[in-house]
Amino acid sequence: MSEQVYLAIDLGAESGRVIAGRFDGDSVKLDEVHRFPNAAVSVAGSLRWNLVGLWSSILDGLAKAGAQYGDSIVSVGVDTWGVDYVLMSAQNEMLGLPYCYRDSRTSGLMAHTFTQVPKQTIFAHTGLQFMEINTLYQLVAMQQQDPELLGLAEYFLMIPDYFHWLLSGSRVVEFTNATTSQCYHATDKTWAYDVLKRMQIPTDMFPPVVGPGTKLGSLREEIARQTGLGRIDVVTPATHDTGSAVAAVPTENTGSPNWAYISSGTWSLMGVEVQHAILTPQALNLNVTNEGGIDGTYRLLKNIMGLWLVQQSRKSFERAGKAIDYSQLTQAAAAAEAFRSLVNPDDARFLNPDDMVTAIREFCESTGQPSPESEGQVIRCALESLALKYRVVLEGLEQLTGVPIEVIHIVGGGTQNELLNQFTANACGRAVITGPVEATGFGNVLVQARAQGEIATLSDLRTVVRNSCEIKRYEPQDTDRWSKAFETFSRLV
Repeated sequence: MSEQVYLAIDLGAESGRVIAGRFDGDSVKLDEVHRFPNAAVSVAGSLRWNLVGLWSSILDGLAKAGAQYGDSIVSVGVDTWGVDYVLMSAQNEMLGLPYCYRDSRTSGLMAHTFTQVPKQTIFAHTGLQFMEINTLYQLVAMQQQDPELLGLAEYFLMIPDYFHWLLSGSRVVEFTNATTSQCYHATDKTWAYDVLKRMQIPTDMFPPVVGPGTKLGSLREEIARQTGLGRIDVVTPATHDTGSAVAAVPTENTGSPNWAYISSGTWSLMGVEVQHAILTPQALNLNVTNEGGIDGTYRLLKNIMGLWLVQQSRKSFERAGKAIDYSQLTQAAAAAEAFRSLVNPDDARFLNPDDMVTAIREFCESTGQPSPESEGQVIRCALESLALKYRVVLEGLEQLTGVPIEVIHIVGGGTQNELLNQFTANACGRAVITGPVEATGFGNVLVQARAQGEIATLSDLRTVVRNSCEIKRYEPQDTDRWSKAFETFSRLV
């Protein structure tokens, strides 16, 4: 086949990109057409997303793609982080600046919510991990603090769906992102209307839910003209970035839960791919999440704080006058003393601290451990703790599925941290396979290609990924010492 181009708009918590995927039928090459910054903005004491600024940058990227690839472009689709949303009026106006999930307004709201609807009931309906950042608690906060504005909402769209509306005029929410909200019913496959009504959240605003690979229509005429793209298709990928990343895991065992994945970045999302949501009491006790995947599968996973600890520690060092890049920090960590101190990466004090290094040191001091002093000690503490947390999650996943996990696939930007990759193999006692770095981009563009009939199955899609990227294997080392460290870590968590 002649080379076809699919455009992926990939928005993350730190940056956004327009990516061109050049697909020849056997493999795909990704070109980064345009990159732009993204960050939550402090507005009068709250954290918000600047979606208008992002939209302006997206249009710039689409125009660049149109100029570069012309008539070979077939479609475009958007993926972003989960849980955050936009409310729109009947006149299509955005109702308020969309909140960032790290905003403090949901602090303590889960306990209040459980007085209205029992925790067990919420999990039985939604199957989602309990986290204060979830859309459900954001909506509860809005219902309490700004019910008039909530009452004006005609449409509820999650962040990628809002950009799809800007691109095509569609008003739907895509399945993989809907399932991150804790507002979606895991077995009825519709919104969890009973839970929402019991929390006095308006339900008329929730639109239809569609699957990955749905054609939403053509690019709006004015956007087609402005960018030079023409009336190309707008197609939903797995709009949750982790959903796209997991679609691009280069496993040869699609359909079996004998492999785990870690989508490694600001968050580490570790899980297995299963055919149905697991809603057992044990799943509730382990506080796992069931998020949607390709072909109606579920990503049985755990959200882990991830490289956020390292990213924010680096910012702490910069504020102290020490500008150190990530490779230097990793080298310093590799040279630091092993297992000097450990933290629970998911402790609430690490969600959005004023200073991450201070938060890590305070955790260590409060648990009777030596406080990490040097930059290398801080980063080693974070990386070792993450690897040991992965082992906790791995054991829980095996309990839930009853299937031994033979290998761990790590995808995403975090694969570039080779020290963490090796630590993960050591802590978990499993081989680790890394790649692709650009898993979300691969998944986004290849789901679009599948929507055009160029790829038949999810297994075929993953074959294309294997044809398109380099992978690396890490074998476990020093496992006895890591097992002893795990005993210490288990007491902390």
